[in-house]
Amino acid sequence: MLDYRRKRLDLEPIPGSNLYSLNEKLDSLEFRRVKAKGFFDEKKSIYVGPRSRSISGVTENGYYLITPLMPIPDDPDRILDLYSVDLSSFAPNNVLKILLSVQSPILVNRGWVPRSWRDKFLQDLPVDEQSKNIASPSIQESERSSWWRFWSKKPKTVEDQVPAVTPVEVVGVVRGSEKPSIFVPENDLCSRQWFYVDVPAISRASGLAENTIYVDDINENVNPSNPYPVPKEVSTLIRSSVMPQDHLNYTLTCDQCITEEVVIISSSLSWNSQMC
Repeated sequence: MLDYRRKRLDLEPIPGSNLYSLNEKLDSLEFRRVKAKGFFDEKKSIYVGPRSRSISGVTENGYYLITPLMPIPDDPDRILDLYSVDLSSFAPNNVLKILLSVQSPILVNRGWVPRSWRDKFLQDLPVDEQSKNIASPSIQESERSSWWRFWSKKPKTVEDQVPAVTPVEVVGVVRGSEKPSIFVPENDLCSRQWFYVDVPAISRASGLAENTIYVDDINENVNPSNPYPVPKEVSTLIRSSVMPQDHLNYTLTCDQCITEEVVIISSSLSWNSQMC
């Protein structure tokens, strides 16, 4: 099994534009490298965790950051063809069909980020988004996305045709859902708490098809001035989805949560005794 994974990882990367045209099942694509260029739909990011990471002997809790990548065509002429069409005249569902026919989105696990990233993401969500059940995304959500705003306006000048966000190139490895152990809680979609990677569920929550391709980013060109997210190392992909170290990570996380609860309860009891 390990040799099989190593051999797959050594194969030439599949261009992102060819992923969905291969008509192959996920099992035949898993552990193949993929190279794609596009834009991250940041507002549909999902944080999976907590996941611990040891830095210089110090363990820090954080999350995996998973974001849909909206690929751009390899052929510049196809991009210009889209710009020549006034997409605002189409119904929203037809616009999505046009965009997805160019190239389907890819779910990308961009790597590990500190817990503060998730906290800020949740704080910045509109009130109605915080309480909404994201398990049943609607077309209206797609309309409000940055991707919709970008494509629904017909450019007037050459300058207007340049997106405000610089496209990124992702080098990733096709993966499937994680297999949670008995120590891992169930995902709670309503509260946006994801404990493990469930690709079909995350795809639905992101407004994508259940068969959306999911990859782990392994890009090693990390900018020192912008160290997060931290992509996975290729060596970690050879391991099983759930290994003893993962059990330890969840145990440490649970122990930390229990310790915090004990401290809070003890402080409360002490304060009550003083009042009496």
